[in-house]
Parts: sequence; C-alpha cells; structure tokens
Amino acid sequence: MSTLAPPPRRPAQRPPQRRPQQRTPQRRPAPRRPLPPRTFRRGDHGRRVGVWQILLLMVVTVVAGRIIDLQAIKGPALAASAEKSRSRTVTLPADRGDITDRNGVPLATTVSAVNITVDQTMVKDPAENAAALQKVLGGSLEPLEASMDGKRRFAYVAKAVTPETWAKVKELSLPGIFSEPTSLRVYPAGPVAANVIGFVRQNDGTGAGGLEWGLNKYLAGTAGSSTRQVSGSGTTIPTAEEDGVAPVAGQSVKLTVDRDIQWMAQDTLAKQVAYARADSGTVVVMDPKTGRILALATVPTFDPNSAAEAAAADRGNRALSDVFEPGSTSKVMTLAAVIEEGKATALSRMTIPPVLKRPAKTWHDHDPHGTLRLTVNGVLAKSSNIGTIMAAERIGGDKLYSYLKKFGMGSPTGLQFPGESTGRVPAPKDWSATTFGTLAFGQGLSVNAVQAASVYATLANGGVRVTPSLVEGYTSPEGTFTPAPAPAETRVVSEKTASTMMKMLESVVSEEGTAPKAAIPGYRVAGKTGTADRVDESCGCYRGYTASFIGVAPADDPALVVAVFLENPRNGHYGGVLAGPVFKQVMTYALQQLRVAPTGTARPRIPVEW
Repeated sequence: MSTLAPPPRRPAQRPPQRRPQQRTPQRRPAPRRPLPPRTFRRGDHGRRVGVWQILLLMVVTVVAGRIIDLQAIKGPALAASAEKSRSRTVTLPADRGDITDRNGVPLATTVSAVNITVDQTMVKDPAENAAALQKVLGGSLEPLEASMDGKRRFAYVAKAVTPETWAKVKELSLPGIFSEPTSLRVYPAGPVAANVIGFVRQNDGTGAGGLEWGLNKYLAGTAGSSTRQVSGSGTTIPTAEEDGVAPVAGQSVKLTVDRDIQWMAQDTLAKQVAYARADSGTVVVMDPKTGRILALATVPTFDPNSAAEAAAADRGNRALSDVFEPGSTSKVMTLAAVIEEGKATALSRMTIPPVLKRPAKTWHDHDPHGTLRLTVNGVLAKSSNIGTIMAAERIGGDKLYSYLKKFGMGSPTGLQFPGESTGRVPAPKDWSATTFGTLAFGQGLSVNAVQAASVYATLANGGVRVTPSLVEGYTSPEGTFTPAPAPAETRVVSEKTASTMMKMLESVVSEEGTAPKAAIPGYRVAGKTGTADRVDESCGCYRGYTASFIGVAPADDPALVVAVFLENPRNGHYGGVLAGPVFKQVMTYALQQLRVAPTGTARPRIPVEW
C-alpha cells in the first residue's frame, strides 16, 4: 500500500522591504459639483405612487368642480332647458255648443277629430314617411312629403281626420308623427236652415257666418291645454307629469225654427224659383202671437258641410240682408192707418177714376179700367193704387209716415242677425212731389222679408207688434236651460182696426180678389198679393218685378203667417199667380205639422163694390 508523499515545502519568503515615504505638499479638496437631477429608475415605486396620487387629485378636483357647476350653478337652467326640449304642449279644444231646432233636433253639432302633426327634426326619411301616410290618408304625395321636410318642430300634416284614421296612422309608428285633439263641425240636415245657422271656418272652428258667427261667444266655449313629455323617439313618457288646463264647453242654442217646416219651405220655394226662372226667392213662416220664426228659407242656398265651395252670395240670408220695394203688400199699412184715424171704414164708398191726376203726376192702376165704385174693402181686394192714394190723402203725409215707422219699417227687426239690412223709409222733409203717392201703395220705401211678414203678424195679433225672434234659449254645459229674454211688444193699431183689416184681407183670397189660388180648403185665409217694380242696381232704374204674397191662417184665430217673395221672375210676374201657390203649400203643411184645427166658421162677406 503506497502512501502519499507530503507536499514539497516552499522556501520561506522575506517580507518586502518598505521604502521610506516621501512627503508631498498637502492639497485643499476640490468643491463638490451639484448632482444631476435624479431620474426614475425601474423599481422606484414610492415616487411613482406619489405622482399618480397628485394626478388623480387633480382629475377629481376638475370633475367635482364640473359637477358643482352643472348641478348647483347651471343645474336648474339646464333642467328647464331639457324639459322644454322634450315638452310638447297641445291645445285642447272646447266642445262647441250644438244648434238645435225648436224640438231639439240637431242642426249643427260637433264630433271628435284629430289633427296629425309632425316634428320635422325627428323625421329621418321624409319620402318614406310621406309614402306610408299616403296609403292611409290618400291624396297627393307631394304635399305630404313637403310637410315632412324641414327643421320645424311643429307643422300640420292633416287636419280634422277621424279618430279611426288616426288609429291607422298611429300603427305605422312613424318617427316625428304626433296627434293633436280637435273637433269637426257637422251639419246633419245639410242645406236645411243653412242660411240661418251659417258655418264655421274648419281650420280653427270659429263661426264665420249666420248664427255660428253672431252667437260665437255663446257657442265657442274656452279652449284648454295639455303639456306632456316625449322621448327622443317621439313617444310619450308615461311616468312624466302632465300639466294643463281643462277646456270649458260652449253653450248650446235652441232655435225657434222647425226643421220639417223649414225643409218644406225650402223645397217648395226651390221648385217655384226654377219654374218662374227667378233670380232668388224667400219664405218666412212666423207665429204672430210670439214673434217666433219657424222657417226662414232662401233660394239659392248652400251646404254648410262644404261652405267653401258655395258662392258668397248664397251663404248669406236674403230674408234679412236683401231689401226690396214691397208694392201692394204695403197697402195694408196705409189702409190700417186710415181706419185707425177714423177717416174711413171697410164699407166706406169710393169712386175710383180711370186715372188720378195730381199736380206732380198722373197715377194709374196696374190694369186699365173705367170708373170703379169700390168700398175701402174693395180697394184692398182689387189692389187699386188709385184708391189707396185717395184713402191716404184723408190722413196726410206726416200721419202716413208715422204709421209706417210704428209698423217697423226702416228699423231693425230685433233679430240682431249678422248682415241685416234695415231698409229705408224717407222722412217727409226728404220727399219729392211724388213720394207721398208712391209710399201709399208700396213703392219708394224698402223693406226686408222679415219686416214685411211682421206687418201681417201685427194685424194677426190684434194690432200688437211682437219683436221677431230666432232663439228660444241657451243650454249650459251642465244642462241648465235659460230662455231667451221675452220679446218687446208695441201697440200699433187698435184691436178693432186689426180685426177689420183681417176681415178685409180675407176678401183678397176669394174669387173677388187677386189671390184665389192661395185659398186652403177647411181654413179661413187672409192675405195680400204684391207685384212691385224692382229696382235694378246695375242701372239705378226699375227693371223686372218682385212677386209676393203674405197670408195668415186661420184668419179667425191666427196661428201662422207665411210670406213668399220671388225676385225678378221671368216666367210671369203676378204675386197671386207665382207666390200664392207657394204660400198655400207651405201653410197647409205647417198647419198640419202643428196640428192646427180647421176653421169652424164661414168667411165674412164684406162688399167689394157698391
């Protein structure tokens, strides 16, 4: 077994000898230079956290300041602006009051309707919207597309459509399309009493003619409003509050007009206007005891459901707006004045010459004749101009004028109807040398149809003039009925004079008078024909005629006055021939409609001649 030999020994080394140190001069230390800025180094977490904290604090400060600015300072204004931008206020129309006839039958009423509106800023594709709407609304595409295109927040697309039509539009879910509640005025009877009722402007529902205009303050009511919030898509926000004012409905008006009598008057008159080839015609049906007008018909007329399509002249009420010279129907006022003043009786004898010569003029009757021996009753029955002038001379011009005014000539009827003309009776100071004569037999003065009818109603009512009326009363939205004020009454002639005149007027409607065609079997009828020269305004001269008849039945217990006027007939011109048959048909129907019993007494026989 071998053994390891020990490592060789190294020779011992001597320590190095130190050299003696040399002393050097002592130097002062150089000044320290400033350290360069310390840079971040990866892993320097403390400093990085501090910087982020500073940045975060700055962001929080800015955000907090902005929040304070938006909420505390500008908040109320911004909230109001936002609410305003999504608010939509619509007008809630008041229900317009109905107009009914004397029996409560609607002549004008209001139904619910919808206006379709658009917010153009919400419409994405005007052409697409318009095409979809056309399928429901019909009509032309161009106007619909034009209503969609623009920057307006509110515009109308269609007005007064039915709720059913709006329901179909709503199903389309078109952006920007909204509804606005409104109403539509309709006239169930069409042209019946149209010239009395009038019409409304369909764009705003305001009365524009007739009683719709004249009584608008009663009918219209007060509109309300509703403000609601809508979303960006145009739908109503259900949780948002709605503010508004409820509308107040208008009052309903009950007229004195009877729809059925009105229809008969219009229908009969229209046929006679066509037969006579007249320019126009008018019928007035009146209750002499109360002054109530049961019919006020005029031809040509119009349909108020489409008033814009009618001529302006046909939308008015000729029975009140048009005036004419009454002619022989006016003679009853002259003879009533003579009898009332005690200057004659029905039996007073008069000798009527072929012509009446006076300094200013020689007067003639309508038909040439020799010397006639007539009673005052005969003067009326034969409608003698000469005899009437001679009778009027017994009282003079001032008295004649005063009675014409007491009968209501040249004064308002009291109906307060829009567009009424009062007519004219010249005062004595304005008379010419011939005025007295012409006024005596019904020329030289002008009247409207209601004024003329009122004269006969006065005599039929025992000499008391009752102011005519068209309105029976008003019904509030709560259902309370308030009668119209009682009409004024004026004594014109005595009851005795009125009774005498009624008996004289019965002679006219006989074989001895000028209107046998106006007689009604079973009833005593009193009346008077008129064939007056007509003033033609185009030439300022007399051209053509006004043919008329005004009558009362039953004469012994008057229930109705019917007045008929035909303007400028070309197929004949005598009042008894043209107007008398209209009177007979309308009066017969009205007596039956009102269930007026036939007369039980015979007509008195007063001599016509002596």
